[in-house]
Amino acid sequence: MHLGPGSDAKVVVTGSVDDIAAEVARQRPAVVVNTIGNFAETVPPIARACLRGGGHYVDMAADLVALPRLLSLHDEAAAAGSTLVTGAGFGVLVTEAVVAKLCENRPTPERVRVDALGSVATDAGTVGAAFAASIVNVIATGGRAYEEGRLVTRRLGADPQELTLPDGETVKSAGAPSGELMAAQHASAAPSVTVTTALAPTSAVARAVLPLAGKLLSIPRLQRFAVRRMAGVRTKAAPRPRRHSWGHAVVTWSDGTRREGWLRADDGMDYTAAVAAETAAALARGEGKPGAHTPAALLGPDLAVAAGGTFVLD
Repeated sequence: MHLGPGSDAKVVVTGSVDDIAAEVARQRPAVVVNTIGNFAETVPPIARACLRGGGHYVDMAADLVALPRLLSLHDEAAAAGSTLVTGAGFGVLVTEAVVAKLCENRPTPERVRVDALGSVATDAGTVGAAFAASIVNVIATGGRAYEEGRLVTRRLGADPQELTLPDGETVKSAGAPSGELMAAQHASAAPSVTVTTALAPTSAVARAVLPLAGKLLSIPRLQRFAVRRMAGVRTKAAPRPRRHSWGHAVVTWSDGTRREGWLRADDGMDYTAAVAAETAAALARGEGKPGAHTPAALLGPDLAVAAGGTFVLD
């Protein structure tokens, strides 16, 4: 990862998460970027190792287990003088940034819907353990939404839709338990928030079997088995399915006012790398404030532009 001229960034590879945490605590780097994946398990030990040395931390988590775990460290981070950032990747930032832009200088809205519509090229290889664990965790968790300010359970794959994008292409999406939901609620304070993603299954058959699959995968032994099997599945090289990746938000106020906005990026994975690098560089320059944050909440929605995105607002 390149953080700019004169950067002395290092890549650390060890045998376990605990070994990495120990190395972070020993070397006390200024900024640590967690690229391991399986963030629900790797966030606590690595982030706390940063706190012990007064350093800063960045990850690309996008699930409803890892995000609240990192954000719960806010008081500890503030006391240590450390800045922790979670969700520094495509989905969380592009939706959070659009919501923040639409809500600028406006009262608290009544409802918010966000859509994370990534378009990603794939390389030949295997799914891998980290991505397999993320998929299995999503199925086991089930859907989520905010209703009357409370996080509630919904059916995974709810609200299937087909969106026409600003560039004329179309994409299908459906509900999933993603970190975009929490970031959008924090950015807007709206009591009602829903999220869909292009990664969620949208076919009627897939959505019909998801509840049963979720119950089975909530059993730890079956969950571990599913992760092992899925991790070894071979993937073929393929171009990204659409020209652009998009973040989308629709914000509605109690007086009937409705605003809609988009953020355009290129390949979703390339954009994630750019977001993580921009965030880490900002922390290295001392631009953060102690505590635990999502990226736009800390550095403002224009971080999305600095990483290569373009707003399309009504």
